[in-house]
Amino acid sequence: MKMSRAFIERVTASNGSVFTGPGTNSYLIGKEDITLVDPGPKIDAHIENLIKLSEGKLKRILVTHTHRDHSPAAKVLGEMLNIPLMGRLLAKDDSLQDRTFKPDRILKHGDLIETDEYTIEAVHTPGHASNHLCYFIQEQKVMLTGDHIMNGSTVVIAHPDGSMKDYLQSLELLRNYDFNKIGPGHGDFLGDPMAVVDWIIDHRLEREKKVISKLKTFSKVTSKDLVKSVYDDVDPKLHPIAIWSLEAHLYKLLEDEVIQYELAEKKWSVK
Repeated sequence: MKMSRAFIERVTASNGSVFTGPGTNSYLIGKEDITLVDPGPKIDAHIENLIKLSEGKLKRILVTHTHRDHSPAAKVLGEMLNIPLMGRLLAKDDSLQDRTFKPDRILKHGDLIETDEYTIEAVHTPGHASNHLCYFIQEQKVMLTGDHIMNGSTVVIAHPDGSMKDYLQSLELLRNYDFNKIGPGHGDFLGDPMAVVDWIIDHRLEREKKVISKLKTFSKVTSKDLVKSVYDDVDPKLHPIAIWSLEAHLYKLLEDEVIQYELAEKKWSVK
């Protein structure tokens, strides 16, 4: 017997890793007029599965951001099915991006994708990436968060395209929306979304306090040495990844004029 696909179907690509957890989530929305959010990496089996599940009813592709685990399949599917691609262009190319993504429609904050079955609102949430969008499925009260919120780990913020200040502001922005479920870019659906948002904000602010506290124990210090103190609760093998978020915190504090940076020595210190 043929199984009926859910109105919002989560399809996970086979690209699990330390960065992607179990893999990147793609979402198929609707029954007769289907929207695909985040087609994922260019993996043939994943692309074929998305085509099979959409049963010839896929009408458009939306991308949350252009990191290489989220958007490369968009170009392939768009050309195969002759359907439009939607999303945002990158503000700052940091060499981590999928340059093949060329949106037919550039989405702005508050733009709507309206069908007879549902309405999707684009929510601009820079932080993890400058061109990051969440997608609010209004009738179902579901927020698809890409890498703005993930299930199972915190999000890496990599300067200069990533911004901790923007990220915290974008988390606060989600409080303006009435949703009861999060569809993350990685991991399973999350309930009680405001509790999730609160936890992430609190966690980031506590980490920021720790950055300041540990900085005070040095006269001057490099990021490489500081990460050992600030992320002493994290497996040292992950410190090369943690240093990205550390520096996002540091650049936020620099912007806030709490700390200073000596470019010649590449060292940070408290003012």
